[in-house]
Amino acid sequence: MLAEILVSFFLVLAGFFGLVGSFGLIKLRDSMQRLHAPTKATTLGVGGVLVASMLYFLLVKGQVSFHELLITLFLFITAPVAAHFVAKAYIQASLKPEDLPDCDGEYGWALFDDPPSAFDQD
Repeated sequence: MLAEILVSFFLVLAGFFGLVGSFGLIKLRDSMQRLHAPTKATTLGVGGVLVASMLYFLLVKGQVSFHELLITLFLFITAPVAAHFVAKAYIQASLKPEDLPDCDGEYGWALFDDPPSAFDQD
């Protein structure tokens, strides 16, 4: 009974996060705002389903399932990286360097800097 309650809790939690992420993807206005919905809420939704699956196999079947653990780690590592690349592509395509705020760093915004390349020949 306890195993069923735990698995059900994580499935309902995953469904809630999936619904919030999908709703955010529809209702938010521009690409940069829409980027947060799938990378935050929907990632937690899929993570909740994977945790529920791990608990089911551990508590009901008596087996440890490493597949779900590996998928969860892969998901939580790759989602922020993919969001970062999408954000950089959006900045490159939509904004000019003068539209961005001043950077406190020595080199400015890395996206718009043109550092010397190792392939440049003098």
